[in-house]
Amino acid sequence: MQEQGPIGVFDSGYGGLTVLKEIVKVLPSYSYLYLGDNARAPYGTRSFETVYQYTLECVNWFFKQGCSLVILACNTASAKALRTIQQNDLPNIDPTKRVLGVIRPTTEVIGNFTTSNCVGVLGTNGTVQSQSYPIEIAKFFPELQIFQEACPMWVPLVENNEFDKPGADYFVQYHLTHLLKQNTSIDTVLLACTHYPLLLEKIKAFLPAEITVLSQGEIVANSLEDYLQRHTALAARCKKEGIIQFYTTDSTEDFDSKATIFFGKPVQSIHTELH
Repeated sequence: MQEQGPIGVFDSGYGGLTVLKEIVKVLPSYSYLYLGDNARAPYGTRSFETVYQYTLECVNWFFKQGCSLVILACNTASAKALRTIQQNDLPNIDPTKRVLGVIRPTTEVIGNFTTSNCVGVLGTNGTVQSQSYPIEIAKFFPELQIFQEACPMWVPLVENNEFDKPGADYFVQYHLTHLLKQNTSIDTVLLACTHYPLLLEKIKAFLPAEITVLSQGEIVANSLEDYLQRHTALAARCKKEGIIQFYTTDSTEDFDSKATIFFGKPVQSIHTELH
């Protein structure tokens, strides 16, 4: 029997907490370790190579903490680093461990929500430029037309606690208008960044009521539940003590105040070095 460890949940900053929050709702009995690489955030503007190196360092950190399963709750890391880590690194590090992302679970189901077959994707520059969503969606729903819009100001608005202030209105409306101009038949919009659920009320206010808006947290949580039911040996290596620990590579004080907004309840973090 291999030693049990928590499920690792990773993000470059705070956004992954919106995913962790939904995972805990669906799978409350498991123990979780959250790491925000805040000292080097944001990842969205960085090169593929840099995101890959940073993400690999963080994945190795999780493995040192005893995690057998790590979720990249970060679209940029999922887009730019996941495949290389899965294919090139895991076989050498430990072929029994698993690293999963947030893109695949979302793209597997997105076609179930649209009737017009026209889907909008809102994300960071890095996620949009990677073309990960159009590529992955085409594997499951080749008939869908995908229209993307990068929203570089949305993450700073959320992280500076401006997401519910009038100042955010301009940037939300601007990008939604740009997205819908690409095709008037878009009937489903995916928030392909884990920060964006905090802007959900404003996004819905500036979109026609008939457009469905999808956040990833719930989709990823349900997908993880299904995954663990199918991979019982891996599930047996995940601790079930219901404990959640938070780590950050930056200031704990700063992390705790912002993380509480994303997670929806008080967060107390521990500072960690990756080496």
